[in-house]
Amino acid sequence: MSVGEGNGPVNALDNALRKDLGPYQSYIDDLELVDYKVRILTGGTDAVTRVLIESRDGEGRRWFTVGVSPNIVDASFEALLDSINYKLIRDARPRLEVRSWPTRRPREALAARAAA
Repeated sequence: MSVGEGNGPVNALDNALRKDLGPYQSYIDDLELVDYKVRILTGGTDAVTRVLIESRDGEGRRWFTVGVSPNIVDASFEALLDSINYKLIRDARPRLEVRSWPTRRPREALAARAAA
């Protein structure tokens, strides 16, 4: 498990994910999150969220990735992970394997950590 700080939860998630990539870190040093957009696909208390991330590398190449979930942090995680994987695949690097997302929701994990 890794912890990151940032300007908001998505930046903190991005920083934590980058810190925990081990041998992949050097391959994504030039990866930059350029834009982050959130759209609500369905209304109400059970709304589904779509996150669109635009990324750029050191050579100026840009790409978009999408995450969809009822939880905005889960959707952001999906889009961030897909962005990293896209760069690794495009640059002919090994694909990043993530075993699983934590069993607790990110907000619940943060609350549990703060209470400890």
